[in-house]
Amino acid sequence: MKLVILERNSAGTDVDVSCFEKFGEVTCYPNTVAANTAERVKDADIILANKAPLNESTLKDAPNVKLICLLATGFDNVDLAYCRSRGIKVTNVINYCTSTVAQHTLLLALALSEKIAFYDDYVKSGAYSAQDRFSNFDRTFYDLEGKTWGIIGMGTIGRRVAGLAQAFGCRVIFYSASGKSTCTDYERVEFDTLLQESDILSLHCPLSDRTRGLINKDALSKMKETAILVNVARGPVVDTQALYDALVADQISGVGLDVLEQEPMAKDNPLAQIKDSTKLIITPHMAWASLESRTHLVEEVAKNIEAFLAGENRNVVNL
Repeated sequence: MKLVILERNSAGTDVDVSCFEKFGEVTCYPNTVAANTAERVKDADIILANKAPLNESTLKDAPNVKLICLLATGFDNVDLAYCRSRGIKVTNVINYCTSTVAQHTLLLALALSEKIAFYDDYVKSGAYSAQDRFSNFDRTFYDLEGKTWGIIGMGTIGRRVAGLAQAFGCRVIFYSASGKSTCTDYERVEFDTLLQESDILSLHCPLSDRTRGLINKDALSKMKETAILVNVARGPVVDTQALYDALVADQISGVGLDVLEQEPMAKDNPLAQIKDSTKLIITPHMAWASLESRTHLVEEVAKNIEAFLAGENRNVVNL
């Protein structure tokens, strides 16, 4: 068996991937883009990938491919129908990063709510040492207790966040973008109600025709001026220009983003102009990437390969 890992660095160089060597000869590439995908997979039996495009164009000259293992949950980079027509099975990994994404969601919400960036800078700048009173609370901040936490996307991660929000004393409400949610543990509301009542609104929904641009100019105009928005879902769920305009106009209090419409961040992204971290915090799509999550991800991919070799359909997404 010949295994090709197209994006070795997507698992992190601090995570051991030697577990794949028991399946055969392993070739690793730090990163792979569309232009060099076809050449790198042409002799592969098993492909391990994350974002590299795997479709007819990149796979047509790779006659031996039997299995594609995604080091991810999403599979929008793979042409599932083409793979099915070739008899190539595609597997993913689910729920490997629930706790860390939920943790990051709370981190962003708390940092913005308590204006942590301002107070950290206040101390480190020497201003605190220069004052004659023991405390400083020049920037108003708020408790989470008693606030309303709204959620879009009440899946595994959304539910974990809801539980954490409740632990802080929040009332939790949610909106089902698909209209198909079966969750009865929390109050389900209409979209406008969610926007109008949420003190913190966190996004955990998949990207679809229903959610693309869901948080747009109109939606932002309905939110509280004191509201905080956190997006750890997919960048295109939020209209970037509308978000920039809302922040500049103080239509909402703060925004925490781990995802953007274009990744890595485009140099002309208007959000790059906002340097005030009490209003905007952007992290580089790393909410999923704790050491524990990435280690678990690699272990689950190895189990997917073992199952495939044993004739089992474990986490196959294109049956």
